[in-house]
Amino acid sequence: MYAIIETGGKQCRVQEGDLIRVEKLDVPEGEKVVLDKVLAVGEGESFLVGTPFVPDAQVVAKVRRQGKGKKIIVFKYKPKKNYRRKRGHRQLFTELLVEEVIYPGMPEKRAEPEASEEPQE
Repeated sequence: MYAIIETGGKQCRVQEGDLIRVEKLDVPEGEKVVLDKVLAVGEGESFLVGTPFVPDAQVVAKVRRQGKGKKIIVFKYKPKKNYRRKRGHRQLFTELLVEEVIYPGMPEKRAEPEASEEPQE
């Protein structure tokens, strides 16, 4: 089962076992976090979109680590005016390991008839 979640103003498609980086969450390493802003859930052929969120759907994830992203340089410049400003920025992030996608209302999988190996006459 997979889900599309919203966190930190961004959307992300996740499923069990995924490792994702999101905007910094104020949760210590090793703790579990429940993401309840689930926009859509799906499994196989079934897909359910929320309005705007799917009720009772949750994604449980474990915080692997907190960190800073790669440094970017912000350089402002105006020609002929001797105006130059150089700044660096490192965005804070939280790395999550998705453990479980929970949605109790997901329809059960339909059993497909197995193909028989008998030759047809």
